[in-house]
Amino acid sequence: MMIAGSALLVRFDTQVRAALAAFVLVVGPALASAQWLDYRTPGVPRVAGGAPDLKAPAPRTADGKPDFSGMWFANVPAKDYCKEAECIQEERMAREQINLGIKLDGGLPYTEWSKEQMVARRANGGREDPHTYCKPPNFPRAWTLPQYIKIVQTPSLMVLLHEFNAAYREVFLDGRPLLEDPNPTWNGYSTAHWDGDTLVIETNGIRDDMWLDIQGSPVTESARVTERLTRVSFGIMQVEIAVNDPKAYTRPWSVTIEMAAQVDTTMLEEICLDDEQDVRLYR
Repeated sequence: MMIAGSALLVRFDTQVRAALAAFVLVVGPALASAQWLDYRTPGVPRVAGGAPDLKAPAPRTADGKPDFSGMWFANVPAKDYCKEAECIQEERMAREQINLGIKLDGGLPYTEWSKEQMVARRANGGREDPHTYCKPPNFPRAWTLPQYIKIVQTPSLMVLLHEFNAAYREVFLDGRPLLEDPNPTWNGYSTAHWDGDTLVIETNGIRDDMWLDIQGSPVTESARVTERLTRVSFGIMQVEIAVNDPKAYTRPWSVTIEMAAQVDTTMLEEICLDDEQDVRLYR
């Protein structure tokens, strides 16, 4: 659900919230006091009446840098096809989660190796997608996943917390160089520097078997990923994702994801168990 006239994206469906509230009533007041789903976020600029002023200027840190701290979700509306009380509306998800290059003229510039990889990945309905096996929500794909991201920013370190499996990512702002021959990891290794009011994050050391989207767009150990974070207002952050990966793509490319601030709510723990059997595809 999106609040009319603003970029604020509230918790993705009211039916789930109502179901959670009913559950809380059953299990008792201790759980109710532990959720903070409607807790008023301190420090948020507000208009008359108390609604968040999402068009207010972006906040800044004590040293004058833009402050990206807070919770974020792709700036997309939910679509409610429900006609019955027990129906749960469609979950919000950025279109780029299906195809990261959907807005690029001609799409992503795949190499022949990448095209072969994608044929193999989609041959069985995409069931080998690491995310469906509860693997970590790898960046930059995580920007488009349907879970909240919480940014904690300090002068020397930015930490990105992801709801899925209590995952985290570290981005170092202390001037250290990228590793020359890193051991590949789920999120790679990230350092950042400022370009005016834009935070430029450079990442290498990403695993070869990662997917950038549901259709299986590859990223490999040879990749250099650059993310440019710009907070254009209190409520909107733009994330430009640039990928230079000669093994997977014939040329460097970039896309921009718009993120919306999430206020007056909290993150919820979402733990996915390996070898999950609830999805029919895996039975």
